[in-house]
Amino acid sequence: EIPGVTVEANYQLTVEDAAAVAEHDAVVFADAATDADGPFYFREIAPGRTGSFSSHSVTPAAVLALAHDLFDARTRGFVLGIRGHCFNEFGEVLSDGARADLSEAVRFILPLLRGKLFDQAPAEIAQEGGPCKEEEKCKTANA
Repeated sequence: EIPGVTVEANYQLTVEDAAAVAEHDAVVFADAATDADGPFYFREIAPGRTGSFSSHSVTPAAVLALAHDLFDARTRGFVLGIRGHCFNEFGEVLSDGARADLSEAVRFILPLLRGKLFDQAPAEIAQEGGPCKEEEKCKTANA
């Protein structure tokens, strides 16, 4: 437990998450990533609206935009994308590779959370994979 840090786990983001986001100075959205070259990437995101909208699933950028528009929040947003390995199988157990990548991501993010050092974090970090490339296609262990 880290003082001043709130942790919430959800299957997907919804519009209701904007209220919780608005209560914080910074928010980290962590999720499995299909576009991670290395164990993880960490990047700052800006509020943004998407072309489509569903109250059942929204992007981190859309949640930030809703927090801004509805609550006048100035919350900074970050995405911690942790490389996924097996997306084609249904289960609630992490693969060995995913568990190792999660450990790397936790080692990276804990000092930032403990010290509230988000102002010192680069806008984008990719571990062992060079710069993050959003245009890359899904890569799975079964593809």
